Amino acid sequence: MNISGLIITYNEEKNIQDILESFDFCDEIIVVDSFSTDKTVEIAKKFSNVKVIQNKFEDFTKQRNLALKAATNDWVLFLDGDERITPALKQEIIDELNKPEQKDAYYFYRKFFFAQKPIHFSGTQSDKNFRLFRKSKAIYMAGKKVHETLEVNGTIGILKNKLLHYSVSDYESYKKKMIHYGVLKGKEMAAKGKKYNVLVQYLKTAFKFFKAYIMRLGILDGKEGYQLSYLQSLSVYETYESLKKEQN
Repeated sequence: MNISGLIITYNEEKNIQDILESFDFCDEIIVVDSFSTDKTVEIAKKFSNVKVIQNKFEDFTKQRNLALKAATNDWVLFLDGDERITPALKQEIIDELNKPEQKDAYYFYRKFFFAQKPIHFSGTQSDKNFRLFRKSKAIYMAGKKVHETLEVNGTIGILKNKLLHYSVSDYESYKKKMIHYGVLKGKEMAAKGKKYNVLVQYLKTAFKFFKAYIMRLGILDGKEGYQLSYLQSLSVYETYESLKKEQN
């Protein structure tokens, strides 16, 4: 069964070679790039089955839906630059698609890494996302600027082998990412008419840290667990800072 590998990129020269090699069982690869200033596009174009589309970044949802539209196959495998497929997961995907019947979309559980160290708790233990699906049965919901949500009009399955998620290469880069996500989320909330409230900001920030570090057992992940919990709560704080700026 033919399958399209999809990815959206911006300055992914450190990852692009590895992620494109993860798509080696796909018959086409679509890269939607937000005008990278590094060698991302140059590296991508070395792959014969890669089509690069450059599009100005507005939000993650629009970039993802553009990639879906460009795919010529109904089945798509949509990965992020910091995700890697294991040989076992690759074989499971192939086996699943060769069955007489399939679901319309599949969740992948993800194994989270902090600077190459595996993280077992801190809220990551239940982390899963749609990565394999029929584009005729799914679309990313409009209005979501970050943490984009796939709306599936069909049946759903879960693959047993985990996707490797190297989300944190170092503390400072992850901090920038979480702040960026917070800013986008604040703009999304403003567009939906949400009102800024300082009490809500501080209560939700504190609860996010408590939930990740205590309730979701981040304390068992050591120093990295504390840092992850702090950065998750920082993203919530920055969400409300962004919302406040949008309303000024």
